[in-house]
Amino acid sequence: MRWFWIDRFTEFVSGQRATALKCVSLGEDHLHDHLPGYPIMPSSLVIEGMAQAGGLLVSEHYGFKELVVLGKVSRANFHGHVRPGQMLTYRIEIDTLRPDGAVVMATAHVEGELHAEAQLFYARMGDASHQPRGVRLFRKRDLLHWLRLVGVFEVGVHPNGVRLRSSDYLFGEEELLMDEKDV
Repeated sequence: MRWFWIDRFTEFVSGQRATALKCVSLGEDHLHDHLPGYPIMPSSLVIEGMAQAGGLLVSEHYGFKELVVLGKVSRANFHGHVRPGQMLTYRIEIDTLRPDGAVVMATAHVEGELHAEAQLFYARMGDASHQPRGVRLFRKRDLLHWLRLVGVFEVGVHPNGVRLRSSDYLFGEEELLMDEKDV
C-alpha cells in the first residue's frame, strides 16, 4: 500500500516553489490509532506531506532523472493540531540547490493559520546507474501516474510561464516499456 500525504497541487513553479493540499478525513486509519478517542493527524505525517511535496519539486528540477530522498529534517516547529475535516495547505520554496542535494523551506497552514514550518534537506542519490543492482525505489510508470493524479502537469509551469508537460521528461513510451521489462 502507498501512502500519499498530498491530494493535489494548486501551484508548481519549476525549481522555485509549490503549493499542495491535503484534505484530512475521519476515514484515515492513522487518525484513530494515534490518540484513540482524540483524532488528530500526527506531526510526523505533516512533515511527510511537506517532504512529498518538496521532494517532487526538487526531483522535477533534476528532470526526474535521478533519485532524490529526504535526507534530513533540519528544523521543524508545530503550532496546534490538525483535525478531521480540516485542509492542510503545504507551501514549499527551494532555498538552496547544491551538487549533493537541495534545501527547501516548507510551511503547513490550516484554514489560513500557520500550523507547521520546517527546513528539509534532500540528498541526490544519482541516476539508476549509481544504485546497487536490483534496488529501485519506484517505477517510472508509477511516478508518472502519481504526478498526473496530484495535478503537476495541470498547474505546473517553468519559471518563464510555459506549462510543464510529461513529454519534457524521461517518460516516453520507450522508457516506460524498458521500465516494465525491469519488473
